[in-house]
Amino acid sequence: MISEADTVPPRSNPPLVRATNVVKRYGAVSVLEGVSFEIGEGITGLLGANGAGKTTLLGLILGLHGIEDGTLSVLGIDPFHAGPEVRARLGYAPEHHTLPGDMKAADLVRHVAELHGLPKSEATTRASDTLWLVGLGEERFRPVGTLSTGQRQRVKLAQAIAHDPKLVLLDEPTDGLDPVQRDDMLDLIVRVARDFGIHFVISSHLLDEVEQICQGAVILGGGQVLAAGTLDELRGTGSDIVLDLDAETFVQSVAATMAASGAIVKISGRSLVVTGGDDTVFDVARDACAEQGAGIARLGRRRLTLEDIFLEEST
Repeated sequence: MISEADTVPPRSNPPLVRATNVVKRYGAVSVLEGVSFEIGEGITGLLGANGAGKTTLLGLILGLHGIEDGTLSVLGIDPFHAGPEVRARLGYAPEHHTLPGDMKAADLVRHVAELHGLPKSEATTRASDTLWLVGLGEERFRPVGTLSTGQRQRVKLAQAIAHDPKLVLLDEPTDGLDPVQRDDMLDLIVRVARDFGIHFVISSHLLDEVEQICQGAVILGGGQVLAAGTLDELRGTGSDIVLDLDAETFVQSVAATMAASGAIVKISGRSLVVTGGDDTVFDVARDACAEQGAGIARLGRRRLTLEDIFLEEST
């Protein structure tokens, strides 16, 4: 698992990707409708349910599609009108696993590195070194079709970073992996980001893996940006408080006492979530517990999770 020592330094420089009121349609179907966000350095999660527009957005960043309206810049460049220049500095690992099965892993990585402009000799060396880096040193001369799903995911990561890009886009990099393989892949991404200064955008529908390794997130839903920013900005400390009682016996009576004072209270087991309000809500909670003779196990500000944010913004 990832420790605090493995974290990527906080972002401070100008955004790598900036979108302002971007509109993308396919015929009459609107995929993205006026989305605005910024992606900074480090590891950023691109979140959303299937069909939310994540893969389309990755295609826009790569310059593979044009936009109907708005502006999009990647590394300070318009990706659609300067696609080759942008893609030379990007890496990309697609979601699908349909890699050429009869090609050796080293040949595949070398070929992609050459496509990014590396001379053949350097591309060959980079392919070997990168496959060793991702843990496939012994398997690098095996045909891709003989590799497991986890190994193919590592090949995709290797070809995405072999040419030393500034920004790498990973589409569902843990798809098909078991829990142990998933954690290993996330550890590997963090190490590459930390040790080589490569920044990542990870498209995923798994909130917990984004929360585990990312410094920021862009959450898509219904063709719009539901929320975007650093995780600290998104989660914040919130204006809600959480009151955990020693015993469930007093939950209803404490909730009723607080509601009578004007507080908005939600009950979850032995916990009460009090929505909104200023610091006086702490006094209200303490007074209600004292009045009912209830013991307090915990009383503090509520720290939101990405799941909380996703559910709140989706409703």
